[in-house]
Amino acid sequence: MSKLSQRLSKLQSDFSHAWTQLSLDTRLDELGRLEAEVAVPEIWNRPDEARKKNTRLARLHDELDPWLLLKTQLADISELLELDDASLEDELSAQLDAMAQSYQALRLSLRFTGKYDQNDAILRITAGTGGTEAMDWASMLERMYLRWAERHGASVQILDRVVGEEAGIKTVVLELTGANLYGQLKSEHGTHRLVRLSPFNADHLRQTSFALVEVLPVISDDDSDFQIDPKDLRVDVYRSGGHGGQGVNTTDSAVRITHLPTNIVVAIQNERSQIQNKAKAMEILRGKLQQLMQEQNAESLDKLRAGESASWGQQIRNYVLHPYKLVKDTRTKYETTDTDAVLDGNLDAIIAAYLDTLPSESAHAKT
Repeated sequence: MSKLSQRLSKLQSDFSHAWTQLSLDTRLDELGRLEAEVAVPEIWNRPDEARKKNTRLARLHDELDPWLLLKTQLADISELLELDDASLEDELSAQLDAMAQSYQALRLSLRFTGKYDQNDAILRITAGTGGTEAMDWASMLERMYLRWAERHGASVQILDRVVGEEAGIKTVVLELTGANLYGQLKSEHGTHRLVRLSPFNADHLRQTSFALVEVLPVISDDDSDFQIDPKDLRVDVYRSGGHGGQGVNTTDSAVRITHLPTNIVVAIQNERSQIQNKAKAMEILRGKLQQLMQEQNAESLDKLRAGESASWGQQIRNYVLHPYKLVKDTRTKYETTDTDAVLDGNLDAIIAAYLDTLPSESAHAKT
């Protein structure tokens, strides 16, 4: 039984380290507070606030319940080991194996300890120069991320989408909702390069195309650490337009917000009302400003310099479909010849390789 005790001691130590690093006590406090708040019937007098709190409560349960279960299991098996009953050795060994597997799955959460890693994500794909070929490449990336989201049980809302004249898309803005989405998808932020035989070229020549992928955290408007001064904003409203210039509606519901200090502009016309479009535009703007703060190593919004976020600089990943097949990440050097799987949304190995390059204090700890 001494070997089982040693295994249990190691697992308990690892579990305690992970619990502390993930600040689970703080989240438990938040869980208890939210449960008390949503239990008050009067909260539904403010339905938007009630829905927001219930959504947060459900997410906290999803994150914390597996940890709480494992904590209880560890305490239970510790008591059984104290009985020192040799007849239980095989059963306890099997239980420890199962708990170790559970912990290994849970410890992936250690990768997502950045400030906004657990938040939802906004993903914007923009076709580069190259006409129809580039727009088709942008649509291929859109499909890739939609397939990835489907695999991970994330819900997707299209905030904006502009299609190409012949094929593909000029740009698309997606909001993805689920667990640790920004922490996972931040690896995709940058320029993606495709090399293939062009299906849009009469001579079927090899062509290189580019698309820009921006990944932004969804930051709530009540985040006390991220407040934008209203005086720094210019808000313009205009009539939404559809394909060919026809009106989507007869009201000025589309919204364009300019952050004056940085000249960042966000326009949204997909929602039905001006209020909804403004809320989504502000959501995207907060994400863009946070991304710019990271790029400029700025400690606060007032330290930002004017300039566009998401540079078209050196590509982060190459997708080669001809004369050979290869996907290679230029930052991590991870590569695979299974291009079909990657373009079908199998990105987990690529994402994991990127997360493994991050400093342990912001990515994950090795236990």
